[in-house]
Amino acid sequence: MTTPVAPSAFREMPDWLFDLEEARPVALPSRPPSYLRNHRKHLQERFFEGGAQAMPDYELLELILYRALPRADVKPIASALIEHFGDYNRVISAPIPRLIELEGVDLSVAQELKIVEAAAHRLARARVMQRPVISSWDAVIDYCHTTMAHRETEQFRILYLDRKNILIADEEQARGTVDHVPVYPREVVKRALELNASALILVHNHPSGDPTPSDADISMTNQIRDAAEALDIQLHDHLIIGKSVELSFRGSGYL
Repeated sequence: MTTPVAPSAFREMPDWLFDLEEARPVALPSRPPSYLRNHRKHLQERFFEGGAQAMPDYELLELILYRALPRADVKPIASALIEHFGDYNRVISAPIPRLIELEGVDLSVAQELKIVEAAAHRLARARVMQRPVISSWDAVIDYCHTTMAHRETEQFRILYLDRKNILIADEEQARGTVDHVPVYPREVVKRALELNASALILVHNHPSGDPTPSDADISMTNQIRDAAEALDIQLHDHLIIGKSVELSFRGSGYL
């Protein structure tokens, strides 16, 4: 017996799902042609023998796409993804609506890419949570780059520390546009009090790739610093994450 779907369930679905073309049945072979099987086997052997370092970006993508499209030639799709988005990291980080705009990329492909992205974020996060920030600073920087460097819009995150400078929480405060993200100092400090945090590290990305702070970045940082210090909460740093490099307000003399 089929369970009817409540009308409210459709209202909760993203609008872009309704814009997809209806799937058309396509006759697929029971197994991929031998030349595709050989190519896939060759890639898998290279991956297990030499790791990801032994493969260009598009071949690593091929290995991911095989899971979603087991009987298709995924090399053209992988190459098209790299060409369209620029590199492997930007493909993995691309939002689903933009991914499925490309020919050959359906929801199953987008899902596999998002699973890989989520796994990378979780692994990087596990290396920094509940650890002293000072002794794991490089891991903190790597985590920030992994989660933010390839985003197409600005994101503002806050790392909350206890009195021993152990990272107790990492939370997204806001999302914005390609060059602006709204941040409210009162909300930042309020959340720090709720978590009983003693210090903060602000982090946001510049989708342009250039981590140079804007006047608005500097002004907002000073406002949060003043609000935090009034409640005996220290602002340790503000990191701006670019595509391949980051800027530290503390290290650059802004704090």
